[in-house]
Amino acid sequence: MDLSATALYTASTWIIPVLLAITLHEAAHGFVAYRFGDDTAWRLGRVSLNPFKHIDPFGTVLLPALLLFLHAPFLFGYAKPVPVKFGALRNPRHDMVLVSAAGPATNLLQAFAAAFLVHIVVFLPEGLDQWMLANLRNAIVINVVLALFNMIPLPPLDGGRVAVGLLPDALARPLASLERLGMLIIIGLLFILPMIGAQFGVNLNLLGWVLRGPVDWVIGTILRVAGLT
Repeated sequence: MDLSATALYTASTWIIPVLLAITLHEAAHGFVAYRFGDDTAWRLGRVSLNPFKHIDPFGTVLLPALLLFLHAPFLFGYAKPVPVKFGALRNPRHDMVLVSAAGPATNLLQAFAAAFLVHIVVFLPEGLDQWMLANLRNAIVINVVLALFNMIPLPPLDGGRVAVGLLPDALARPLASLERLGMLIIIGLLFILPMIGAQFGVNLNLLGWVLRGPVDWVIGTILRVAGLT
């Protein structure tokens, strides 16, 4: 297999898991919001399994592709966030927790589903079996990383909104006020801090340190539950 064919084959084993992961994640937010009284996403057609409803041209396609092309030590991307009017929810503070948690929960369910589907690979034709196995392995990793990354307790990530809904007002209000700066903080932790550290020969990939252990533990648990280890 030549270099271009290898690149296309590898890309084909990532595209489907990524599209499913982000599509179901975002649709889950909108669906749960609709069930609790906010029909904003529903009216805008965002409670959909059509990935094109959720893809952000830069965040979902160009940014990850650029990082892959540059052989970056990490991949990062994002979809168009589903609009939710938390004030329209029947019980805004309580329901916000469930709406926010719905996306990561859906990713974990996808990871479990992918692990159990590994058992059917042996029944597929030769060639297709290895391609499907690669898709399922990637789906497990992508969904676990996406779930845990989004549960970091920093708005506008899902974990930040869950924390705002659960914490007492004295702590929730200052945390909620970080939402406007949250994405800049995340970009700084993901890109700027590691780049500065690299200039001095120091590993400052703080998010990698924080997430690596939990990601490995969750993947290991999923594989054990699915009978793969």
